Amino acid sequence: MLERIREGTQGTWAMAILGLVILSFVFAGVGSYINSSAETAAAKVNDDTISQADLERAYQNERGRMESQYGEAFAALTADSAYLQQFRQGVLDRLIGDKLLEQAAIDMGLRVSDAQIKQAIVAMPEFQFDGKFDNDRYTAVLRQAGFQPNEFRDYMRVDMTRRQLSNALLGSEFTLAAETTQAYKLQQQTRDARYLTIPAESFKDGINVSDDDVENYYQANITQFDTEQKVSLAYVELSVDDLLTDIVVSDDEAEQYYEQNIQDFRTQEERRASHILIEFGDDEQSARQQAEDVLSKINDGGDFAELAKEYSSDTFSAENGGDLDWFSAGMMDPAFEEATFALANVDDVSNVVESEFGYHIIKLTDIKPEQTSPFIDVKEDVIAKLKSERAEEEFYAKQLRMAEVAFETPDTLDEVAAIAEVDVNTTVMFSQDSVPAAVNYPNVVAQAFSDELINDQVNSDVIELGDNHVMFVRVANYEAQRTKALEEVSPEINDILLAEKAQQAAKEWAETLLVDIKAEQDVSESLQAKAVEWQEQEAVARSGSQVSPALVTALFKLTEDKESNAQVVELFNGDVGLVQLIKVNDGTELPSTDVAALQNRLSTMRAQFTYGEFINALREQADVEIY
Repeated sequence: MLERIREGTQGTWAMAILGLVILSFVFAGVGSYINSSAETAAAKVNDDTISQADLERAYQNERGRMESQYGEAFAALTADSAYLQQFRQGVLDRLIGDKLLEQAAIDMGLRVSDAQIKQAIVAMPEFQFDGKFDNDRYTAVLRQAGFQPNEFRDYMRVDMTRRQLSNALLGSEFTLAAETTQAYKLQQQTRDARYLTIPAESFKDGINVSDDDVENYYQANITQFDTEQKVSLAYVELSVDDLLTDIVVSDDEAEQYYEQNIQDFRTQEERRASHILIEFGDDEQSARQQAEDVLSKINDGGDFAELAKEYSSDTFSAENGGDLDWFSAGMMDPAFEEATFALANVDDVSNVVESEFGYHIIKLTDIKPEQTSPFIDVKEDVIAKLKSERAEEEFYAKQLRMAEVAFETPDTLDEVAAIAEVDVNTTVMFSQDSVPAAVNYPNVVAQAFSDELINDQVNSDVIELGDNHVMFVRVANYEAQRTKALEEVSPEINDILLAEKAQQAAKEWAETLLVDIKAEQDVSESLQAKAVEWQEQEAVARSGSQVSPALVTALFKLTEDKESNAQVVELFNGDVGLVQLIKVNDGTELPSTDVAALQNRLSTMRAQFTYGEFINALREQADVEIY
């Protein structure tokens, strides 16, 4: 066989194909095969793309925001893959809307100046300390977010340009004072009414539900009779907090740890400096010369703070005379830091220093020397730290051993519990919609209803519930999902059909009564026969009334014309109602002091509707492709 393969590779066609492959490498290069794929796009909006990285970043940000706001409630929702897919689609739709708005703003010629961007950045609370803009915080936050200052300015420019248009849309709607007062009067309007409540129970006599009726209902609504699968869990739980109480640390051990780790209780030397930054620009030599000229002015007695305001490209620190506040080793650019810590005395000025940001002239303005905290001041902290470390060591050792035993002895949790020195707990039977609080964690629920634990009857792997908090579970009892047999649910269906037919009979009787009422005939005998009486209610409001909500909804749709002043209504409890409008009472006048507030609310509602419609219109006209 190998000989036939060797002969095949030496044939004319094989050599031709090999030649084509070689030529493709010659002209395209190996890199075209290794790096041929560009960044994957999640969607294309006209000529712009939304990358998968952008979508993932926005998705994680929104998910983090929801988790911090709603906690475990949101975590439970994310256990549903269908919900997560819908959530992700919502994030993508928002990004598409932002992109459409950005394109529309550019087409309209909207722009944002550098001064506006600077003002917006200075006002952002993320970059403030004690209510004031802090340059160190600004650079640290940007570094953490993966931004360079110029990249962040570009991002802000796009965002602020887009918001110019969205703010214009949201601010373009208004509500007149007359509209506001009229809307308020309508909302406050009340109505006098009389109504009947007709019990469906009184119409059940003579109603028959046949076996065919029951079976037909069962077949038509068979999914209603599906049970949910249920499990009962046995579980073992362990956390570091369970171990802390039994750990003792002596004073001698604490002092020994202090001596061995004295550097941990020593504050680093901090320095405060001001600088003047000259960015490279298009001509590094020219920038270098400018920095040398500024340094000469300083050496000739020029005021450093004034020169920083005049020449520094770091506009934020320049406003404070170039001040960068306190920093320690490891916080700044290496070249900048080395030059600063090389200055011996306060008010010393460096030579021109080159960093990745440009050319700096640095002035040392203050020094905080290194300090070591005495043992007595940190004793309690040391003891707490040692207890925590030892508890964590014990926790991880037990967790590892528990995981091994759970795997080696998969049919019981008794040995796992013995290692943790706790009891095996057991839950009641529960479905995915009614999880007991003790095991109500998304990853526990996912394991509890997994095929492996249900079918194989084994222990779970270690399940992390949080930092230093784990659980092992197994399915103690299981009830499979099934469809209840017709015999099981026949009494239930019979009751449903009997109630439906009784309500329909009551409704038909009420409809004949309504005809007589509109004809202004006396219906007292009919009412007496069914033991039904009119009830009257004055000043029924749209909300907060003792009258049934279904009757109130119908009441506010009626007019005072006798042809349309009454209506039959199916009530939520299975009965039937008949409501008749007697009188419309004008609503109270809106206090003049509240007009402006209500105007703003109404305008905001209209603006949000307009904004949504604008985005929908842009999307209809755009070429949007989702990958």
